[in-house]
Amino acid sequence: MASNNLNLCGVLSETKRIINAHSRHFLALSVLFLLPLSFSLIVYPFLSLSSTTLSHFHDSLFFNTTPPPIHTPDLPLLPILYGLFVFLFSLCAAASITHSTFHGFYGRPVKFTSSIKSVLLSFFPLAGTLIITQLIEALLVFVFGGFTALVYNGFALLGFRIEYGNTYFTTFVILIAALTICLLIYLHVEWYLSSVIVVVESNWGLSALRRSSYLLKGMKGVAFSMIILFGVLTGFLGNLCANLMPDSSEFNQGWVSSAFVFQTVVYTGFMTILMLYNVAANAVLYMYCKALRGELAFEIAEEFESEYIRLPFDDGKVPHVVYVV
Repeated sequence: MASNNLNLCGVLSETKRIINAHSRHFLALSVLFLLPLSFSLIVYPFLSLSSTTLSHFHDSLFFNTTPPPIHTPDLPLLPILYGLFVFLFSLCAAASITHSTFHGFYGRPVKFTSSIKSVLLSFFPLAGTLIITQLIEALLVFVFGGFTALVYNGFALLGFRIEYGNTYFTTFVILIAALTICLLIYLHVEWYLSSVIVVVESNWGLSALRRSSYLLKGMKGVAFSMIILFGVLTGFLGNLCANLMPDSSEFNQGWVSSAFVFQTVVYTGFMTILMLYNVAANAVLYMYCKALRGELAFEIAEEFESEYIRLPFDDGKVPHVVYVV
């Protein structure tokens, strides 16, 4: 593969090749980890509406008058459980699919038990790396927010009266917000391969973040394109899924239209495929970055020398050579 294929189209093409070569394997992983995530994207808003409606129904059934207010903390139990659900299945999907894509790239046998084992080995390093990235990003937002508040209070101490609707203050806040968003996007691009590195190289935390930044030198444009592509497609499908939500009158009548069920199945399938390609493409991009840095040639030579022989019926499953000219 020549250097002119080290781009977004090349990454997607190679991703498709690997998934097609092991279609049943990736289908099993998708059903196990990605399908629940896709389905929850539609079901969660429906459950939120259902719990609220049922709560109002319960109150109207057992109370003829408005019950007295009880000052107790309202714990968002459903959002917390949903967040834990997404966190758990996302990490499991990232570990298993990345592991399978990595071995599929080399043409190695891809086994379901090996992919599940990778989940057990990589789950906590992935969780730790994700927590570290979230803490760094939260610290960045806190610093810029604190700087804005410090500037505002500084002018107030000097005797300047700044109203929130002031044009200069509004412009300043917009600039700070834009700068913060740009820095967050930059860090997201720099750390885009961190999850792949955790799974493949057993390297986690700040070390994985630094490794990702190193590998992406010269390929940041491809990583940014992948973020935009999958982000836009996911947002588009998510918006379509949100529009599937039945209104409260339908729920109060105790039925949901068959069109809602059919569209839910269709959009769940498309979202599952999109998530699969997203995770697998990250692993392929990692291999391309290694090829660009000259780290892949020796590994591929070892694969051909010690383990694999090309057979006529192995088309699509043989090691795929990547070189840069």
